[in-house]
Amino acid sequence: MQDKIETIGNGSIIQHGQLNQRVYLMKLDKKDCPTIIQEINDLARKNGYTKIFCKIPAYAAPQFLSNGFLPEAQIPAFFGNKESAFFVSKFLSSDRLLNIETDRLSDLSKMLEESKTAPAPDKIEVPNVTVRRLDKKDYERITEIYREVFITYPFPIYNPGFILKSLENGTQYYGAVTEGQLVALASAEVDVQGKNAEMTDFATLPQHRGRKLSVLLLNSIEKEMKKQGIKTLYTIARLNSIGMNKTFLKLNYCYSGTLIKNTHIAGKIESMNVLYKHI
Repeated sequence: MQDKIETIGNGSIIQHGQLNQRVYLMKLDKKDCPTIIQEINDLARKNGYTKIFCKIPAYAAPQFLSNGFLPEAQIPAFFGNKESAFFVSKFLSSDRLLNIETDRLSDLSKMLEESKTAPAPDKIEVPNVTVRRLDKKDYERITEIYREVFITYPFPIYNPGFILKSLENGTQYYGAVTEGQLVALASAEVDVQGKNAEMTDFATLPQHRGRKLSVLLLNSIEKEMKKQGIKTLYTIARLNSIGMNKTFLKLNYCYSGTLIKNTHIAGKIESMNVLYKHI
């Protein structure tokens, strides 16, 4: 059961379906504002979804906020290194606000305090491990690793066809290689025009965890993004994944907010943290 991605209006992109129980406005075309608000409201109510989640430019925020959306995170200088991005949500069921991971929020608070005094490492190396950019010939191995690591995921990354299409559409995958074997992955979903990229899809095979491969991958991808003229990097990381949050905080990403009960991952709907970095 996978949610589908559709283009609506004049070019806005949404993802919606029963897995995440939400509509996700991934990209807003300026010509679709504000009419798209009613359209996604109607779509959510028609299908019984319990949340609408939107990533929008600052200019559109007043329209969404006046329609009952709540701000959950914000990234400054996101679009074209100039305009801020707002992550706003509307909750259509009180159940979506129940059983929030308050213990994990407490852990996050402690991590944020600790990160203030911890300098980023000057150089990141892992013995006998190299990082390379992956291409179409790797797509089957990519899906094998994702199938092994994730029980469920908000996008069908364990579907070879999805990985192949995403490679063709410009998503950049990077892998950690040891003894000729691909053992960890991550990707960068690059918005060339907006000069931003989402650091996402981190996965390490169980027998290779604890080797700081995610830190190595993130650091390597950052360097590649800088070469490509990208100015803002961000991630939407599981609140429940202490290790993943520590990875980004270790490399001086800024915490921007928590998206409550936002994403179906690892078998259930979880809250997610937004972290970002200007490079």
